Amino acid sequence: MQNVLLGIVVVVLLGVQMAIIPRLRRPVLVLGRERQLTARALAGRIAETVDGAAEIHANATSNYERAEISARLGRIFRIRFEFYQRKFLIKFLNNFLSQVTPFLFYTAGGYLVITGGLDIGALVAVIAAYKDLPTPVKEMIDWDQQRLDVEVKYQQVMEQFADEQVAPPEMQAPVDAPRLPQGGKLRAANLSLVDEQGTRLVENVSFEAGLDQHVAIVGRPGSGASELAQLLARLQQPTSGSVELGGLDITRAPEAITGRVIGYVGSPAYLFPARVRDNVLYGLKHRPVQERTYESAAAAEREFQRREAERTGNSTLDIEADWIDYQAAGCTGPEDCDKRIVELLGAVDLEETIFELGLRSRAQRHAGSDIAERVLEARAHMRERLESLGIKDWVERFDPAAYNRNATLAENLLFGTPVGRVFDMENLAGNAYVRQVLRATGLDELLIRTGHKVAETMVELFSGLPAGHEFFGQYSFINQDDLPQFEVILKRVGEVGLKGLAAEDTRALLALPFKLIATRHRLGLIDESFEARVLEARRYFAEHLPPGLRDAVEFFDPARYNDAATLQDNILFGKIVTGQAGATERITKLVRELLEELELRPMVVRNGLDYQVGVGGARLPVADRQKVAMVRALLKRPVLLVLDQAAAVLDPASQLRVVEGVLRERKGQAVAWVLSRPEYADRFGVVLVMERGRLVEKGAFAELKRKTG
Repeated sequence: MQNVLLGIVVVVLLGVQMAIIPRLRRPVLVLGRERQLTARALAGRIAETVDGAAEIHANATSNYERAEISARLGRIFRIRFEFYQRKFLIKFLNNFLSQVTPFLFYTAGGYLVITGGLDIGALVAVIAAYKDLPTPVKEMIDWDQQRLDVEVKYQQVMEQFADEQVAPPEMQAPVDAPRLPQGGKLRAANLSLVDEQGTRLVENVSFEAGLDQHVAIVGRPGSGASELAQLLARLQQPTSGSVELGGLDITRAPEAITGRVIGYVGSPAYLFPARVRDNVLYGLKHRPVQERTYESAAAAEREFQRREAERTGNSTLDIEADWIDYQAAGCTGPEDCDKRIVELLGAVDLEETIFELGLRSRAQRHAGSDIAERVLEARAHMRERLESLGIKDWVERFDPAAYNRNATLAENLLFGTPVGRVFDMENLAGNAYVRQVLRATGLDELLIRTGHKVAETMVELFSGLPAGHEFFGQYSFINQDDLPQFEVILKRVGEVGLKGLAAEDTRALLALPFKLIATRHRLGLIDESFEARVLEARRYFAEHLPPGLRDAVEFFDPARYNDAATLQDNILFGKIVTGQAGATERITKLVRELLEELELRPMVVRNGLDYQVGVGGARLPVADRQKVAMVRALLKRPVLLVLDQAAAVLDPASQLRVVEGVLRERKGQAVAWVLSRPEYADRFGVVLVMERGRLVEKGAFAELKRKTG
C-alpha cells in the first residue's frame, strides 16, 4: 500500500511460492508413502528370515538371503535419497523466495528513496520485514538438534544388533566349487554342549559310522538326542569336541561346504511364503549360478545398487540372478529337476497330496507347453467315458444355449470364469457393467425381488440356530454374522418397500441371488421363465462387453482351454449334478483313472508344485510341511542327512511309510535320524541310545535288544 511497485513484487513472489511449492511437494508425499511400505516389507522379510534361520544355515543359502536383504536396502536407499533431495530442494526454494523479498525491498526501495520516488517512512515499513530473517536460522538450529538426536538413537539401535554370536563373514562367503567329502566316516569325538545356565545338554559323546550307513538316535524327551542332531547338522557349535565327515571337521568348515554336505529337517520345519516348488528348490540356492544381463537404464540402476551396497558393506550379489544350482541335485535343468522332485514326493508319501492340489488348482500355460492340448484331449475322453458308462447325465455340461441348474446364477450369467476381482461373485452386485446389463434386460428388479425372498427364507430358517449349524454350510450365500443386517433390511422393506431402499441395502439383496444353485438350494425361485431371462442377459453381457473388460472373464468354450478354471473343471467342462448318490466320488475317481491312462498324472503333480503354501506354510497341514522339508533336504543330495523328529507329527502307519521311503532313497548314503518311535530303529544299521545327555548304548538293533530289551 506504500508503493505499487513493491506491492507487485511481493504479490508476484508469493504467487510463485504458492504455485511451485505445492506442486513440488506431491512427489515427496508419494516417495514418503513408498518409503513406509518398503520399510514394512523389509521388516516382514527379516521376520521370515529369523523364523527360517535353521533352514538358511542348513542349506547354505545365507548369501541368497543377504542378497535379498541387500536388494531391499538398495531400493529403500534409492527412495530415501530421492525423498531428501526433493525435500531439501523445496526447503531451499522456500527459504530463498522468502529472503529474496527483503533483499529486493532494500535494493529497489533504497534506490527509490535516493531518487525521491519513495518516502523514507515507507522504506522503514519495508525494513520491518527484515525481522523474519531469524526464522530460517532457528529452523537450521532445530534441524541440527534433530540430527544429533537421531545419531544417538542410531547408535543405540546398532548396539542392539551388535552380537558376538554373529557368524564371521568368511564363514558365509560364497564358494564356487567347494571340495566335498566323497567317502570315509562320520566321526564324533568327545562332543559336549553346555547352555547359558551351565546345563550339560550333551556330554562327551563319541561314536563312529560309515558314510554309507543309516544311524538311528533314540532317547526320551530331554535325553539330548535332538541337541546331538543339531550338533551333527552344525546348527549348534559344540562347547568342546568335534564332528568329522570323511575327514572334514564340520565344526570349522565354512557354510558353503556344510550347507552342501549336510541336509537337515527339524520339527517343526519352516516353509517360506512361496510355492511348493520354490520351497523345495530353496536348498539349491547357495550362490548365483548365472548373472542376469541388464541393458540401458536397468544396467545403470543395477550398477548404482551394486555400488551403494559395496559402499555400505552390504552384499553385492544380485538377487535377480539365477541362483538355482540344478547340477547339485544331479539335474540338467528345470524340467529334469521337476521329474526328480516328483520322484522324491513319492518317497515321502506326498505325491498324492500334491496331485490333489494340482487337480484343484489353475494351470498357467508357458511357452512350449502342451498342457492345453492334453487337457482338451482328457475332456473328450471324459465325455466318451461317461457316455459309455451310461452316466453322462451325472455331469451337466456348459451349454451356451442352456441354463446350468448345477451352477450358480453368477456362473450362468457370465458363462465363464472371472479373472481377477472385477467379476468376482462378491463384487457383481456393485459392478457398474453388470448393473447396466441387468437394467438393459429388465433383470435387475427380478433379482432384487428374488434376493428379498431369499433373505426372508434365510432369516426364517436360521433365526435361533446355533453357531456352526450345518445349514450355514449348505446355504453358503448367507453367514450367521449377516443375519442381523438382513433382519434390519427386511424391516425397512416393510416400511418403505423395495423401491424405497437405500442403494447399500439394494446391493445387499441383489448380491444374494448370484449365489443360488437351483438343484442344491431348492427354494423354488428359479423356474423356466427365470432361466430364459438369465440367458438373455448372458447374451447381452457377452455382446456388449467393453474392450477394457474382456480380459476380466474367461468364457466357457467346449473347444478351448479355460486358463482361469482349475484342471478338474477344465476336464469335466461342467458341474457334477447334485442329488445323485455317490456322484462326486464316482466322477472324481473316473477323472483320476483317466489321467493315469493318459499318463497325465506327472503334469498334474507339477501343477500342484505351483501351490502357494502361505506364511510359514500355514496353508498346508503340519504333516505335509514336514514332508516338503524332507524333499528339500533330499533334493540337494547331501553327504549326511540329519532328521530330528521329522516324522513325529505323522500317525504310526504314515511314519513307517516315510521312514522306509527316505531310507530307500538314501540307500548307501549317510542318514542320522532322531526317532520318535524306537521300534523303527530296527531298519537302521547303527543305533545310538541317549540318556541325560550321554550316549549310554550304541550298536546294531538286534544286539542291543538282546542285551537290554
